[in-house]
Amino acid sequence: MAGATMRQQRPDREASCKATEDRRGPDSFDAAKPPPFRIGDVRAAVPPHCWRKSPLRSLSYVARDVAVVAALAAAAAGGIRGWSLLWPLYWAVQGTMFWALFVLGHDCGHGSFSDSATLNSVVGHILHTFILVPYNGWRISHRTHHQNHGHIEKDESWHPITEKLYQKLEPRTKKLRFSLPFPLLAFPVYLWYRSPGKNGSHFLPSSDLFSPKERRDVIISTTCWFTMIALLIGMACVFGPVPVLKLYGVPYVVFVMWLDLVTYLHHHGHQDLPWYRGEEWSYLRGGLTTVDQDYGWINNIHHDIGTHVIHHLFPQIPHYHLVEATKAARPVLGRYYREPVKSGPLPVHLVNTLLRSLRVDHFVSDVGDVVFYQTDPSLAGDDNGSGIDKRK
Repeated sequence: MAGATMRQQRPDREASCKATEDRRGPDSFDAAKPPPFRIGDVRAAVPPHCWRKSPLRSLSYVARDVAVVAALAAAAAGGIRGWSLLWPLYWAVQGTMFWALFVLGHDCGHGSFSDSATLNSVVGHILHTFILVPYNGWRISHRTHHQNHGHIEKDESWHPITEKLYQKLEPRTKKLRFSLPFPLLAFPVYLWYRSPGKNGSHFLPSSDLFSPKERRDVIISTTCWFTMIALLIGMACVFGPVPVLKLYGVPYVVFVMWLDLVTYLHHHGHQDLPWYRGEEWSYLRGGLTTVDQDYGWINNIHHDIGTHVIHHLFPQIPHYHLVEATKAARPVLGRYYREPVKSGPLPVHLVNTLLRSLRVDHFVSDVGDVVFYQTDPSLAGDDNGSGIDKRK
């Protein structure tokens, strides 16, 4: 029955593509069409040395970032009195460094940090536990995200909700879901409860996120997480809650906002990003729905994580080779690669990208093997959404 449904939908999809092509002209580009290249073609374009992992180089980035975090904390604890105006500067910089630590732990989770599973696990646990991320729980769910990127039902991170599920949400929930700052504070909630329409928790070994053989790993990372919570509570008892809040709590919130901003913009911000179901989905087509973003000076600080298309296709590539690998692969990717807008020193241009996406990217159709985000008119603001695909 499902196969028959998909076969019935294809003529509609073909008609839609033809109508879009007629409107755009014969030279138009439809990002939803299967690409004329294979993933092996992209892989062959990447220089061989880009696949090599250097544990010493990876550890040097860890040493650099940990030294900066420690120096900032020491300087703030010893030199900033009361509620000085220097605190917001410290919070912004330290929160950004927490985010940089997350990216290095993210490399450990992918195995792109080194070829040693033990080293990856030890470093990943240390880095992620410090910033209250359950390393193994997140690592496993993030692997699921990469294996199913661009698939409406199976993707794990920032995937769209269907219109039927969207209509069941309370009006207040809809408003909060697409109004700042709430989308930028979603990560801790996601860790505990996942996304709407999905059950489970990153902290529970019995969650359907994990297989039985992975439950021991989840217990380890959850234990580490609670140990860090206990340490923070102990520090608050010794030094007082306010110093802990100022030195650690607020930077943690800034880190969460960075994580949600960057990961959201990896999968939003362009009007031609398709989402797939059934036989239309493939690993390559799903990976090509991700988006690169330029963060100016922040690129180096957060280890070029904005170079995301190649990372999604080949997560084994270390972060310090992503830029070179992307340049090598761009001739193969052609128009399926969306050139990021060049940033100034700070990526302030991405604020408008985020705000517009929150106004128009609300849900996808319940039917169809290739779909695009649609808009709730009540949330569209100046965009005057009409519930149709937001493509030009």
